[in-house]
Amino acid sequence: MNHEKVEKNIVLMAVLIALVISVGGFIQIVPLMAAGISKEPAPGVEPYSALRLAGRDVYVREGCYGCHSQMVRSLHEETLRYGSYSVAGEFVYDHPFQWGSKRTGPDLARVGGRYSDEWHRLHLINPRDLVPESNMPGYPWLAEKDLDEQEVQAMMRAMKRIGVPYTEEQIAAAPDEVSGKTKMDALIAYLQGLRPPQPQEVN
Repeated sequence: MNHEKVEKNIVLMAVLIALVISVGGFIQIVPLMAAGISKEPAPGVEPYSALRLAGRDVYVREGCYGCHSQMVRSLHEETLRYGSYSVAGEFVYDHPFQWGSKRTGPDLARVGGRYSDEWHRLHLINPRDLVPESNMPGYPWLAEKDLDEQEVQAMMRAMKRIGVPYTEEQIAAAPDEVSGKTKMDALIAYLQGLRPPQPQEVN
């Protein structure tokens, strides 16, 4: 079959393009699914605590992923700036994952522990107080909104239904964990937990 015949027949070209995309997708996706590496948590990765899960909900609701990615690529320059590159096992409890591709702000995959809670609090209230060139909006109202204890419990139950291994004891303890906490407290707890997985022990 010569290329001229394909180029002049739009239906044939569409079918062949779909076939090539299907084969390419099959070759990339099926081995990953068969190996199961995307389903196994990386060392040290555990389900979010009630407070961190509530913070992640704030992060998603405020659209933070629109400007911040959470996936360090396996490029030398990336690992120099952000630390070890991301692996699939880091995201097994993320529904949905927050990889992102836009970096108006820096990648946040390794931000946990780099700054104090107070730094995050001031930065979320008015980013330009700490980073004068920042174009990030402030979120001062998060400090005035308390978490809804029942809503956090409902989120944990929903996560459990889709495979996150929360125990009934963890779900029952959620109201006490988030009692008196604000949405800003939760968001800071979420950000502070964004760390690289622990290195595997060598036997």
